[in-house]
Amino acid sequence: MIEPDLDSTSSASIVVGPADLASALPLEPQDAFPAVFATARMVALMEIASARLLYPLLGGGELSVGVSIDVTHTAPTPVGATVTATSRYLGREGKLFLFEVIAFDSGGEIGRGYHRRAIVSAERLQSGAARRNPAS
Repeated sequence: MIEPDLDSTSSASIVVGPADLASALPLEPQDAFPAVFATARMVALMEIASARLLYPLLGGGELSVGVSIDVTHTAPTPVGATVTATSRYLGREGKLFLFEVIAFDSGGEIGRGYHRRAIVSAERLQSGAARRNPAS
């Protein structure tokens, strides 16, 4: 299988809106979180940047999925700021693709870590998901 060049990079950016804040995540009233960029949204941005590096490798009916992520979120970002995540391809670990991911805003780095992705059949993934909840 062809793979990205080592150290190739891709980025994804977002202007932080109200839905991107940790305060938008609570499921119940006691689930209170601050009105700053959510770690979950930072992780999603890192996944998007990494997935973009794999686009050229995808065959018909394939997509890449996140398998693991190990990140640290080190600084808060307010609504209205732009956050950019950059992913750098580090190589393969068997069937998994390994990336170093870093996120930053205008004040500097806000998070970093490592992410692993796999290339899978979209149909196989969806049918596996459907088997997990047969009532739907």
